[in-house]
Amino acid sequence: MILETILFDKSLKPSQKPGMLSSILIENPGSVNELVMLASRAKDADKANCIEAFEHATLANPGLATAECFTLVVESLGSKAPRVKWESGRVIANIAAQFTARLNEAVPGLLANTEDPGTVVRWSAATALAAIVKLKTGLNKELLPTLHALAEKEE
Repeated sequence: MILETILFDKSLKPSQKPGMLSSILIENPGSVNELVMLASRAKDADKANCIEAFEHATLANPGLATAECFTLVVESLGSKAPRVKWESGRVIANIAAQFTARLNEAVPGLLANTEDPGTVVRWSAATALAAIVKLKTGLNKELLPTLHALAEKEE
């Protein structure tokens, strides 16, 4: 309930919300799925705040991410909102090692985002793809040539 109060509190500046939400996630890991549920039904700006909170929390503790959180950020890679896409890529970069068996679900969305007109979206997708490559999974055989071609193309 406190997550919802923070997320929809009009008296808070939008820039304050992700930090407050991430602090709660770190202090109470059991609240992760509650925030996933809020994010899944939120408008783009609020959803981006939720995903940014996941990004901050999983940077501090990647083990906080649940399967539901992973599913949310993978699905959010296809959002129309650039901030939702780039925050999702950052979360995936943070939690890739916890979800090696499911990374094949994230790769198509990440590759699509490397073609996005927004630099931050492209770079966050590249960050997540680099984190996946570092894990040396079976995905590397296909990813390495693709990433090399992308690097050549990027300015």
